[in-house]
Amino acid sequence: MRRGEVWWAELNPPSGRRPVLLISRDTSYYKRSLAIVAPVTTRVRNITAEVPLTTLDGMPQKCVVNLDTLVTIAKSRLSHRVTVLTPEKLKKVDEALRFALGLD
Repeated sequence: MRRGEVWWAELNPPSGRRPVLLISRDTSYYKRSLAIVAPVTTRVRNITAEVPLTTLDGMPQKCVVNLDTLVTIAKSRLSHRVTVLTPEKLKKVDEALRFALGLD
């Protein structure tokens, strides 16, 4: 596991099973049983805190990573990897994350 990977996860209701983007720093996956993730959704709001993903990113359909909704989950709730974002796409995630957290 590493930052920038998209995995299938079991989230609490009402979210349920959905893809999530791993946000935690890489070293935390070796030491901790928890991971910070951002849900991936097909509900596109076209806001600065979202990053669009498509089949070109390895996703099955058009969707967005929602950086306004970060969740901490047990790594055991992650089932299998879907794709790995490119460094360019991960840079867009970092920008959206800074916006969502008010760090700019």
